[in-house]
Amino acid sequence: MSNPKIWLVTGASSGFGRAITQAAIDAGDTVVAIARRTAALDDLVTAYPDQIEAVALDVTDTERIESVVADIVTRHGRIDVLVNNAGRTQVGAVEETTDRELRDLFDLHFFGPAALTRAVLPQMRAQGSGAVVMMSSVGGQMSFAGFSAYSATKFALEGFAEALADEVAPFGIRVLVVEPGAFRTGLFGPGAAYFSAESAVYADTAGATRRMVENNDGAQPGDPAKAAAAIRTALEADRTPLRLPLGEDSVDTVLGHLDAVRADVVEWEKVARATAFE
Repeated sequence: MSNPKIWLVTGASSGFGRAITQAAIDAGDTVVAIARRTAALDDLVTAYPDQIEAVALDVTDTERIESVVADIVTRHGRIDVLVNNAGRTQVGAVEETTDRELRDLFDLHFFGPAALTRAVLPQMRAQGSGAVVMMSSVGGQMSFAGFSAYSATKFALEGFAEALADEVAPFGIRVLVVEPGAFRTGLFGPGAAYFSAESAVYADTAGATRRMVENNDGAQPGDPAKAAAAIRTALEADRTPLRLPLGEDSVDTVLGHLDAVRADVVEWEKVARATAFE
């Protein structure tokens, strides 16, 4: 990735999206920055008019995605890196979460990225190179009370990405799943954090997660700029990892979860193996 690249970054107006956009610009690359409200990108467009283009698109509007991507390829010649980053926080116990809330979150976290990925693949295959970055979460590896909907969408995205990596490796396309812990991105802030209607019966479980999100906006330990640098390092490596947990909290949690999964499998291995026909 030493030559200047064309990046397509969703959710580019804030948080990880903005940090990744800035890092690409600083490296001399060009960014097509996708956001629902592009005014938040005006300062970057003014400062770097030759390196950033702001495009208004809600990634849940999947009917527009193919034409938007085709237009970008026509104007810029190619897309080298797609970063599926647009997202929000969703907190609620399973019983508190409505079907509409769940479907809306899947539209944002899964179906939008799926449509964008399908749209960029033909051109990446044709050029024999490219990268697709899925911004998942530590919640894409494990979950806990209150994060059922959020983690369900990220689990789906990770399964999708794992199969995608196998499919596109022969064409020189890399797939990177990023699993951040708590970063100071604004996801816990007003407008980005969504809460299902609260039920008192879950006050000690999902309710505790609700309070954690409400009280920690701006206090998260992770630095989005350092996350963007880590993502670039992973993409430029000789072997890009499939998964990249970011932050000490994410690394510790993922490793602990893997240990717990292994312990369950080993404990029940004899029963699990003894299920074949005689």
